[in-house]
Amino acid sequence: MGGYIPEPTFTLEGWHILHDFRRLDYPAWFAASPEERQAAWAELREVLKGWEEVEAEGRGSFGVYQVVTPKADLLFLNLRESLDALLEVEARLNKSLFVRYLSPAYGFYSVVELGSQTGPLDPEAPYIKPRLTPRVPKGGYVCFYPMNKRRQGQDNWYLLPARERAELMKAHGETGRKYQGKVLQVISGAQGLDDWEWGVDLFSEDPIQFKKIVYEMRFDEVSARFGEFGPFYVGKYLGEEALGRLLGVL
Repeated sequence: MGGYIPEPTFTLEGWHILHDFRRLDYPAWFAASPEERQAAWAELREVLKGWEEVEAEGRGSFGVYQVVTPKADLLFLNLRESLDALLEVEARLNKSLFVRYLSPAYGFYSVVELGSQTGPLDPEAPYIKPRLTPRVPKGGYVCFYPMNKRRQGQDNWYLLPARERAELMKAHGETGRKYQGKVLQVISGAQGLDDWEWGVDLFSEDPIQFKKIVYEMRFDEVSARFGEFGPFYVGKYLGEEALGRLLGVL
């Protein structure tokens, strides 16, 4: 290994992402008086209105989801221009009346990332900016999971030459392109920011597509040899009316 020369990936960074998973104390929520619930709902609507204004101004995006399984009940997903902006998002929710009925389930902080193994990307290229500042679809479903690249024995991603990494990622990308129009993928880097190296968001109108794309990608060498995956969270998008019905306030 004495002749090894590090060849880091070239990356461009975009919006910062906060995945804020919460559990809802349903018994406490429905035991509260109608007046208390309506007050909490009115304030939560103001929070959501603020997020909508940020999105309309092109300074971020957001989505609220009902999460399946007891791992979490709700996901508040927010993308912003900076960590400071995400801290404001988190603090505003934590100061709201509704938070009395919430408890943390899981959280992940990362930054939208585009990578190249062979050379710098052009930040001015027309296809680059939309991918660095993705908009959350206002409908359908989300699948989120964190992941690492393996560093074990002969299967150490970080010791591979850049050319070999590029070939592996190209084949992986070709699998992903089969699902264009069916699945929107957003990859975010979390090296030095959270416990896993990347976060992956998949958005689709059909949750079965999550199973199909993840399963097919497992056969790509880059996943079969080098992929390590964390917990998977799947949820359904909730517009304001759907969220109100879930909370029993509409």
